[in-house]
Formats: sequence, structure tokens, C-alpha cells
Amino acid sequence: MKIVVIGLGHMGGNMALTLHAAGFTVLGTDVAESARHNVASRGLTVISPEVLPDADVYLLSLPTSAHVREVVESSPGLLQHASAGSVIIDTSTSDPVVTRELARKVVEAGLEWLDAPVSGGPAGAAAGSLGMLLGGETATIERVEPMLKAMSARYTHVGAAGSGHVVKLANNYLCAAHLLTTAEAVALAQRAGVAPEACLAGLNSGSGRSAVSEVNFSRWILSGAFDSGFTTGLMRKDLRLARDAAIDQGLSLDLLNSVVEKWHADSGALPDGADFNHITDAILGRASANGSPSSQEDT
Repeated sequence: MKIVVIGLGHMGGNMALTLHAAGFTVLGTDVAESARHNVASRGLTVISPEVLPDADVYLLSLPTSAHVREVVESSPGLLQHASAGSVIIDTSTSDPVVTRELARKVVEAGLEWLDAPVSGGPAGAAAGSLGMLLGGETATIERVEPMLKAMSARYTHVGAAGSGHVVKLANNYLCAAHLLTTAEAVALAQRAGVAPEACLAGLNSGSGRSAVSEVNFSRWILSGAFDSGFTTGLMRKDLRLARDAAIDQGLSLDLLNSVVEKWHADSGALPDGADFNHITDAILGRASANGSPSSQEDT
């Protein structure tokens, strides 16, 4: 199976290298020369973004739906130049409306489509342990199953084209909400005299646990590392897409709207380029400010 990976950032570059290490024939391309140089220095064959060789699979890892549309429709234009029967797999977190439109055009052009947004960050991409949400035809999934197994610890077929991106937006909404709610829970406990680590151990033994409490807090927040590879700007983009998807479906989701507003409330103090886990800074900062655990005597 010959694979061309389009988009060699933190995610795409690591996915390309993982597939290469698994024995697939992989070529990578990116409009950024620095990204091409980075993966080339790690052993991957890279090509100019203007070159579009024949491939069985074109794997896209791009920032937004607009970039996906450009690659599919115009530059380099997979609709015009990809060989009949080849598969386009979009691992980006994209707008489901755009995804369904592009998927229809792809199929009409004699190609196959999968939306396959991923979770697990750059580390998961490098380890081949991603989670993948698949939208598309079962036959297409079966065709590319060997590469899916090489890339992921688990992949889940959630429906027709666009469904993967719908569920990914739902997932990222929950992640964004859990960062806020878990930070508030930890702040509450800390103000009452419970150490954050002890609070999290308790939460993780009960029904309040989440990937945020089990992974994000220990790996990136309490450690001070803040190097997850996922930015605040990308999470803000995903939340806007989730809100727009709800509006498109005629849903009024008050909590989702509140989470979107909270994540956009202070873009000056929390720039788009910051690690997304920094959303907890202000909340956790309040735990140690202006007071300490209080006590009262019975009277």
C-alpha cells in the first residue's frame, strides 16, 4: 500500500513516520519547508507540494476544513489528479458540513472517502496508539484496515461520511468542558485543604473521573509541562465548530454555549498559540489566592 501524507505537522509527521516504520511505502508533503525538512531528517521521503504521485491512500492532516477543501479541490487538487479508486482519509478535525460536501464530490469522482479524526496527540501518533473515529463506508475501512491498525490503538466506525467529524467535535467539547469543571473541582478541594494530587486520586477512583483528570492534570498541568502539542486556538476552533453544528441541527445547548464563551473570554491573557491545558491556570490560581481553609468553633 502506497500512502501520501499531506500535512507534516506534529500529528501528520508522526503518523507518516509511524506508517513508514510499520513497513508501508510512505511519501510526505507539506507547504512548509521546515515541516518537510523535519521529517526528512528522521528518515521519511518527502516531495514537493506541487507533485502528486499516484497512491492508494492520501492521508490528510491539516488545520482546518478550508485547508482540506483546498487540497481536495484545487491545490494540488485530488479530485482532478488522484487515480480512480484511491482513498482520501481526512484525519483533521473538520466541519462536518464541509466534510459531507467533499465526500460526495470525492465519491462522484470515482474515489473513496473516510473522515478519521484522531485523539492521542503527537505522542499517540508517534507510538501508533491513536484513537480514531471513522465516518464512511465499511468496505473502505476494510480496505485500509492494515494502516488503521498500525496508526491506532482503537478505531471506531460511527457512521456515514461526516459522522467521524461530528463525534470528534462532541469529544472535544467534552474535553474542553472537563478541563474547566475538573479545575474548579480541584480548586474547591485545594481551598478546603486537600492537595490537588489527593483530590485527583479520589476523583479518579469515582464517577467524576475523565481523561482530563486521569491524564491531562498529571502529565501536563500539575507537572507544569504544558507540552501536549495541541493549542488553545485549535480547541477554540473546534468549539466554534461544535456550536455551529448544534445550530445547524436546530439545537439550543446552553452549556455548550457557556463553554465556548469561557474559552474565548480572555484571548489576551491566553493566546491561541498557548497549550490548551493553560485554560486551567486562572481557575487553579484562585485556589491559593485570598484565603486558606477556614475553621469555626461550635457555639
